[in-house]
Amino acid sequence: MKTYRGERTIDGIKVTVDGQPLPTHEEVRRFSALGFEWSYEGLEPAQLALAILVDHFGRPEPALETCDRFMRNVVAGFGNEWELTSAEIAAAVGAAP
Repeated sequence: MKTYRGERTIDGIKVTVDGQPLPTHEEVRRFSALGFEWSYEGLEPAQLALAILVDHFGRPEPALETCDRFMRNVVAGFGNEWELTSAEIAAAVGAAP
């Protein structure tokens, strides 16, 4: 099971998956050139939602299909520091990892 973590630090935003930096997956879709953000609905939270879902599913199609809903229902509600497991993502999108 993978674990995704995000935190706001003095050096900026840090998002990891199992301790490694999470790629933005802009090659799938570029919502924003400004990177990741969370706690609201917008382009940067959409980029984070897409990146998490592409990594979770391992392919872009289901990530693109569920990205907007996942951003609104999950990413927009994150606090300054957050942690999310692949099981929690599967439950949120209604599909197995």
